[in-house]
Amino acid sequence: MQGLGKTERSEQGRDIDLTSLRSTMPASGPLQGGSTSNLNMNLYATKKTAAEGMLDIALFLANITHMKTVIEQGAGYRYYVAVLTLISFSLALQIVAGVLIIIIARRDINELANQKRMDSLNNMITILIFLIFVTNIFISVFGMERTGLFARMHF
Repeated sequence: MQGLGKTERSEQGRDIDLTSLRSTMPASGPLQGGSTSNLNMNLYATKKTAAEGMLDIALFLANITHMKTVIEQGAGYRYYVAVLTLISFSLALQIVAGVLIIIIARRDINELANQKRMDSLNNMITILIFLIFVTNIFISVFGMERTGLFARMHF
């Protein structure tokens, strides 16, 4: 793998970019001659949760914009009720997922008492994100307006 940082071959035969590991490694990590068992999983989980949250916010804003467009088109739009229902369902799922992401972000993964609950919350978020994904596929399919050359062609 050609990266900007130093790479090393792992036990599984994959290249590891050691520079990208720096932010999740403590000061005694492999870059300073320590072991990889000191990987700060709480920092990794926090970064992962923050990234999920940012993606959720981006999709939430895109759905609100799509909803605004559908409402502006009015009830004369062919799939008006279906698209509004799907967008509303997607937004509700995104709000629930966002709340769960905030709950997970506030917990410490290194505490054994939190790990089982956080694992089940993480599984719930994964299911919610899958449902949001499928719902948004339907929104995209029903929300497409045929314009330009393809609008004049009948398939």
